[in-house]
Amino acid sequence: MKIALTGSIATDHLMTFKGRFSDSLVVEQLDKISVSFLADDLEIRRGGVAANIAFGMANLGQRPVLVGAVGEDFADYRSWLERHGVDCEAVHVSGTKHTARFVCTTDDDMAQIATFYAGAMSEARAIELKPVADRVGGLDLVLIGANDPEAMQRHTQECRTRGIPFIADPSQQLAFADGPFIRRLIDGAAYLFTNEYEAHLTEQKTGWGHDEILDRVGTRVITRGSDGVSIHRRGEESITVPVAREVRKADPTGVGDGFRAGFLVGLSGGLGHRRCAELGSMLATYVIETVGTQEYSLGQEHFLRRLTEAYGEQAASEIAPVVACLRA
Repeated sequence: MKIALTGSIATDHLMTFKGRFSDSLVVEQLDKISVSFLADDLEIRRGGVAANIAFGMANLGQRPVLVGAVGEDFADYRSWLERHGVDCEAVHVSGTKHTARFVCTTDDDMAQIATFYAGAMSEARAIELKPVADRVGGLDLVLIGANDPEAMQRHTQECRTRGIPFIADPSQQLAFADGPFIRRLIDGAAYLFTNEYEAHLTEQKTGWGHDEILDRVGTRVITRGSDGVSIHRRGEESITVPVAREVRKADPTGVGDGFRAGFLVGLSGGLGHRRCAELGSMLATYVIETVGTQEYSLGQEHFLRRLTEAYGEQAASEIAPVVACLRA
C-alpha cells in the first residue's frame, strides 16, 4: 500500500517548566495576558506532523512518501529521514525561507504553550500530487495533515479530482479555520482524524453533528488522551481502544503523530480498525516516553511483548506479521 503524507516538516524547540501554567493565569485577565515562564532546559529536535508520521511508519517497516516544503537547512534532517526509510524525493526546498519552527513549553501537568513559525511551509501550496503518484506507481492513500492552508485545500481537491482516497487530519489548523474551510477539507474523506477537543471544534464550526459527519466521511477516529481512542462508522458499533501503559511520561509532543503512524501501518497490513488502533496506541506510548518526536527506537521482541501486555496474546499475534521487519 503506497501512502503519501502531506503536512508540516519542522524543527521542534522543546522546553520544560517546573510548575503549572494554570497557577500563573488569571481567568478574568486573559484579555491582558502577559506572562513569562522560566524553562529548565531546551531540546532541539526534528518534528512536523508529516515528518513525524513518516518516521514512525518507516520505523515499522513501511516506506512512506513525505510531501512538504522545507528550507535549505533541511539537509541533515533529510539524511536522518532517508536513513530510516522515508522517501523524501517529493520534498520541496525553498530558496529563500527557513524550515518551519515549533517552539513549545510543557509544564508538570503536561499542559503545553506553543508557537509555530511556518517559514518554507507556505510554499507547499505549489506542490502537485500527480507527479508524486506517477513516480511511485500510484498512491493508495494520502494523509492531508496540518500544513499551509492553501496547500491543504489544493491537496484535498486534487485527491477528490483524481479519485485518490484521502485522510483529513487538520489538527492544529482547526483553531484558525472557519466552517466552510473545514467542510471543504473533510467532506468525502476516507478517514477523519482528530483529538477529542478538535472533534467538538469540528462539529461546532461546520455545523455538522456527529452523525452528519459520519455521512460525509468513511471512518471517524477520535483520540481521547488517557481515555484511549474511539473509532466510528455509520451504521456500525463504535470501537474503543484503551491506551497502552507507558513506563514513564517524558514529553507528550508528537504522541498523536505516533498513533497515526501505527494506525496507517496497520491499514497497510490489512488489519481491522481495532488492531490498527492498538498498534497506533503502542507506538504512541513509545513517543511519550522520550523527549522529542523521533527519538524512540523499536525492537520486535520488546514491542510485541508490550503489545501482549497491553492488548493480549491474540492482538499481538495478529499484529506480529505487520511488524515482522523490526529488528530483534
